[in-house]
Amino acid sequence: MGTAGLAGCSVNTGGDGGSGSDGGSGSDGGSGSDGGSGSDGGSDGGDGGSTSTPQMAQSAEGWGWNVAARALQGAAETYNDENGAEISVQEMGGDSWEQKFQTAVTSGTGAPDFSVVQNYDVTNYGSIDGLKDLTSRIEDAGIVEDIVEGKWQTVSYDDNYYAIPWDIGPTGVFYKRDRYEEAGINPDDIETWDDFIEAGKKMPDDVAMFNLPPQEMAQLWRMLIRQRGGQAFTDDGKIAVASEDSVAVAQMLKDMQDAGITTRIGMWSGGWFTSFAEGTLASLPSAAWMDGTLRAELPDTAGNWGVFKLPAFEEGGNRASNRGGSNMAIPAQIEDEGTVNRAFDYCLYAMTTPEVQNKMLEEFGLFPSLTTAYDADIYSEELDFYGGQAVFSLFAEVAEQIEPYNYTTDTPEVQDAVETELGNMLDGNKSPQKAMEDAATTVADRTDRDLA
Repeated sequence: MGTAGLAGCSVNTGGDGGSGSDGGSGSDGGSGSDGGSGSDGGSDGGDGGSTSTPQMAQSAEGWGWNVAARALQGAAETYNDENGAEISVQEMGGDSWEQKFQTAVTSGTGAPDFSVVQNYDVTNYGSIDGLKDLTSRIEDAGIVEDIVEGKWQTVSYDDNYYAIPWDIGPTGVFYKRDRYEEAGINPDDIETWDDFIEAGKKMPDDVAMFNLPPQEMAQLWRMLIRQRGGQAFTDDGKIAVASEDSVAVAQMLKDMQDAGITTRIGMWSGGWFTSFAEGTLASLPSAAWMDGTLRAELPDTAGNWGVFKLPAFEEGGNRASNRGGSNMAIPAQIEDEGTVNRAFDYCLYAMTTPEVQNKMLEEFGLFPSLTTAYDADIYSEELDFYGGQAVFSLFAEVAEQIEPYNYTTDTPEVQDAVETELGNMLDGNKSPQKAMEDAATTVADRTDRDLA
């Protein structure tokens, strides 16, 4: 992630996903009846000396990228101690994971026993029978009600669950306190995007209020259309990229540029980090997982950050969305039932034990989709890095208001087309309406879908 604190928005850069983003447990807050491992399928105890049994293999190996892998490694240490197991997690770079996992799944050989997967990967690999159908196991574990409702859509394909939810990316606007104060901007007064634009006009000429990042515009578009409750596809599968919601998002981004409050800097670049360090960029709309990046990459800015909810598109409108997230899956090619049981047991433990999930949040900024984790003290803790603001409570509130979003096998086509056409719009070549219409037509040309 070129970004030590990111887990998985997009595996290439950490830009859209959390480790991490868009489990649940029993009533006692553990992952199973005794608060230990999540399944009752045959772990033979935590005496440190158990041997393999037909019900539960002793070992299982998983894959993950960057801090997602490190978070899972920490959870594995505790799980192994409690269960006498040998869970290991291999850390890879994002690009390396993507290439190796895709090759293993599509070739039918060489996959790990379990792996982190991004939201759209579940649909892609589930649609080609590359992942285990975990529906009955998840329902038997009784965790459905403990997960943020909108998250289940991201691990589903054809009404079945192919992964256990992990982190989500509840959104907010990270802002530089000094720049806002110097410009006389009170974030509490920013309730709509129009308010945000007017506030941005108060910034000095050498300070941008908002970044329109090249190669990341489609991620920004998806976050904002989701805020409006919009979708890239209708329920019957037609292309809705030129919908009223989509055009409204594009228009708002153009309005920002026309107001002179924006810059265009590639996310995760050296210049991007420098702009925050030097204060030439004042705001960063993103997800909770960005906390880990800011703390890791910009320690000298501690105490000078704050967070407020995304401004609404209209007064009183929705101020919640999601950006990124990841999940835990088991490749379909893993045939040994004992290994599958062990892999699922560990994943369930790591994803649905509140203490484990909150440790991942505290250490790596991975925000859980597990609502039973939100009762911990960490969510009300005033954080020095944010000038004493309890930012995790804000993100927890946002998390339970996130609108669902439908990922499909053609989601990458939407991202590519929207990225291109928003770039054309910002270059002055097309209106927001024309840009989104052309993006929709491009998706139609590349798929078998009809326009809505």
